[in-house]
Amino acid sequence: MTDAQVSKPPLPPFTADTAAQKVQAAEDAWNTRDPRKVAQAYTEDSVWRNRDQFITGRAEIESFLEAKWERELDYALRKSLWAVSGNRIAVRFQYEWHDDHGQWYRSYGNENWEFADNGLMARREASINDVAINESERRIFGVRGDDEHGLVIPLH
Repeated sequence: MTDAQVSKPPLPPFTADTAAQKVQAAEDAWNTRDPRKVAQAYTEDSVWRNRDQFITGRAEIESFLEAKWERELDYALRKSLWAVSGNRIAVRFQYEWHDDHGQWYRSYGNENWEFADNGLMARREASINDVAINESERRIFGVRGDDEHGLVIPLH
């Protein structure tokens, strides 16, 4: 199926409510740690900046995510809507993971998203910083429960 045949609601222009739905859907998808599933939310020619990497197209996104989740073990993510305007959404997020030596990290970041008319993401720019934490400092455990949707992520 081509991008022209796909629709991924909610569609732009976004309201605060529909943008929040899009953010939660992205969080839910990324928490599956399924690169193929996540990549389907992006246009075939989607462009990304992720930290210092530049990625183009769904196939590269999928490869990037496979490598990411091989390296970032027990990954668990929280996203929050920061701002919305038309077909653009700004998000802040935090996720926790550990490396293959058992060192835990909390990664803090901001994303700017731009969507095509069909609701697929055409552009993603992410700035991310990693902070080493002790396992006892963890606060993100698995998928967010329905009762936690929309809760603000603490800064630290």
